[in-house]
Amino acid sequence: MKLFITGTSTEVGKTYVTRLLLQALGKLGLSAAGFKPIACGERTDAEELAACSFPAPPSIDLVNPVFFKNPAAPMAASMIEATQADIPAIKNAYGRMAEQYEYVLVEGIGGWEVPISADYAMSDLAADLNLPVLVVVDNRLGAINHTILTANAIKAMGLKIAGIILNHVSDERDAASISNRAVLEELLNPPLMLDILHGTTEISWPFPCQQDNQPQPCDKEKA
Repeated sequence: MKLFITGTSTEVGKTYVTRLLLQALGKLGLSAAGFKPIACGERTDAEELAACSFPAPPSIDLVNPVFFKNPAAPMAASMIEATQADIPAIKNAYGRMAEQYEYVLVEGIGGWEVPISADYAMSDLAADLNLPVLVVVDNRLGAINHTILTANAIKAMGLKIAGIILNHVSDERDAASISNRAVLEELLNPPLMLDILHGTTEISWPFPCQQDNQPQPCDKEKA
C-alpha cells in the first residue's frame, strides 16, 4: 500500500502522523518506509521518517531526493537558490522506494497546492504518482472549511481520498474541535476518519494490511 499524506496547511502535524503510522506498521512486522520528496530549510522531517522505516532505514538522500536550504515554499526556495526541483529525480527515488518497501508513505510539504514551480504543484506530484491521499487536519476552529477545500481539490484531480485524520495539536478542546468530526463525516463521508489526541505516542495501523496483494485484517496481536 502506498499513500500520499497532505495537510490542510503547514504545521498541522503531517510528519507526526506519518511517523505514528510507520511505527504502527513496524510493530506489525511490515516493510514500510517514509518518503519526503522535497524538504526546505532542514531535513529533520525526512530524518524522522527514515528512522521510523522498517526493517532497515533507507538513506536520507533516497528518503528526501530534493532539499533546499532556504525555509520557504519550494518554488520560492528554488528562486532564491537559482535552481529547480528535480521532478524526475523525485519520481526515480519513489520508484526505488516502492520496489524496496511494501508500504510507502509519501509526505508532502505544506498544503495540497503548494507550488513547486510556476507550472507544477505538490498536487501534480501526487497525481503523477497516482496515490490515494490521506489528509491531516489541525482540528480547530476553521478546520471544516480548510478540509472541504482540500478534499474538493483532491477529487478534482481525479484522486481518491483514503481518509481524514484530525490531529489535536494542543490539549485544549472547544466546541469546534469536538464537533468537527461529526460535521466532516456527514459532509465528506471519507473511508477513514481518525482522531489523534495531543500527546499520542502510539496508534494502530488503521487500514487493512496487504498480504499476497490482497487486503487482509491486520494481526493486532503483533502490535
